[in-house]
Amino acid sequence: MKFSKNRNPAVPGFKAGGLSCGIKDENLKDLMLIVSDVPATSAGVFTQNVVVSPSVVWSRNALAKSRTSRAVVINSGNANAVVGPKGLKDCEAITKKFAEELSIPQKEMLIASTGVIGVPLPAHKILKAAPDLAQKIGKTANSWNHAAQAILTTDLVSKSDRVQYTFQGKSIVIGGITKGSGMIHPNMATMLGVLCTNASIDSKTLKKALKEATDRSFNRITVDGDTSTNDCIFILANGKAENTPIKAGTTSYKAFIKALCEICKSLAAKIVLDGEGATKFVTIHVEGAKIRQHAYRVANSVATSSLVKTALFGEDPNWGRILSAIGNAGVPLDPNRVDISLNKNVLFKKGSPSGLPVKKLEKAMKSSKIDITINLNNGKESDEVVTCDLSYNYVKINAEYTT
Repeated sequence: MKFSKNRNPAVPGFKAGGLSCGIKDENLKDLMLIVSDVPATSAGVFTQNVVVSPSVVWSRNALAKSRTSRAVVINSGNANAVVGPKGLKDCEAITKKFAEELSIPQKEMLIASTGVIGVPLPAHKILKAAPDLAQKIGKTANSWNHAAQAILTTDLVSKSDRVQYTFQGKSIVIGGITKGSGMIHPNMATMLGVLCTNASIDSKTLKKALKEATDRSFNRITVDGDTSTNDCIFILANGKAENTPIKAGTTSYKAFIKALCEICKSLAAKIVLDGEGATKFVTIHVEGAKIRQHAYRVANSVATSSLVKTALFGEDPNWGRILSAIGNAGVPLDPNRVDISLNKNVLFKKGSPSGLPVKKLEKAMKSSKIDITINLNNGKESDEVVTCDLSYNYVKINAEYTT
C-alpha cells in the first residue's frame, strides 16, 4: 500500500523531541516529550476498556483537576499496565521529574505509555533520560519527527499531520502525531495521539470538539476488533493565535471542528494503512439507513468480520460473506432491499446477485484500496468504518509479540 505523506506537525508555541532511553533494544527511540511555552487549555479522550494502565489513570485525574497542561511525556516499548501499585508510583515519579526539569507544576504534566502489558516499567531509565530530553526539545529541525518515532511499537512508519486555516485574519494551526497498528477498534484502541493547536478556546468547548472529532475518526477505524488498556488522545491549545476565543455553536467553532476532523481523519487513516500485516485499505460505507446508529452497526459488522477480512486478503470474490455480516449486525432490515457494491461493481441488488462476471470482480479485488458501499434502502442516514484486511503476517506479528 502507498502511505500518505507525513506533514511536519509543528505548531507555534510548542516544542517536541524524542530519544532512546533504553526501554527498547537497538537504540530505538522510546521516549517522547511535547511542551507548550505557556499553560495550554487541554482535553483528553481515553480507552473504554475496564482494565487501564496507571498512565491513563494519572492523566484522567490530571485533566479533571486542571484545565491547563504544559507537557506530555510518552514512552513506548512498555505499557505500564497490570503491574500492581508500582505502575502509579512510576507515573508519579516520572511526571514529578519532568515537571522539575521543565520548571512547571506537576499537575500540568500528562503521561501515556504503550507496549507490552504486564511487564514492570523500567522507570529508572526514563528518569535518567529526563534531563537530556528536556534540554533537547525543539533544538533540531527533526525534533517533531523524533517525537513521532519515539511512540511507535509494531508500527512500520511514524504518523503525523498538520492543518492550517485563517479565520477573521488569524492563522489557526493544528498539528498532531499518532501511533497505532494493531489492537485497533472503535472506542479507541492501541493508539496514542497528541494534538496541538495555537487556537484560543475554552476548556468545555475544546473537550466537546475533541470528542466530536474522535467519534468521526479514531472511533471509526478497526484493524482487529481489540481495544487496548492504554489508548488516549490529548489536545492542547495554547492561544498563541490570539484569536477571539472559540465558543461552541459559533461560526468559529464550525471552522475549528472542520479542521480538527480533517486532521483526525487523516491520522486515523494512517493507522489503518499501517495495520499489522495489512495489504488492503478498506472503507465500508453504509447508506439508506433509518437511523445513523444502524448504518454504523452494519458498517462495523462488515469491517470486523474475520471472514470478510480474510477474503479481502486472499482477493477471493466471496461477496456472500459481506451479506452475511450485514445480517449479523442486529439491525432491522429487509435483505430483499439491500444493494452491495465493491469498487463501484454491483454485487447484489434488491435481494439477488447482480450476475457480475467473476473475472471482473477478481480484478477489482486486486486493488490495494477497496470501497464497499452498502445501501439498506430503508432511510436517509449513513455512516462508515475504515479497516484493513487480515493477513498471514498479522498472525505472525501477534503470535510472536513478546518474543
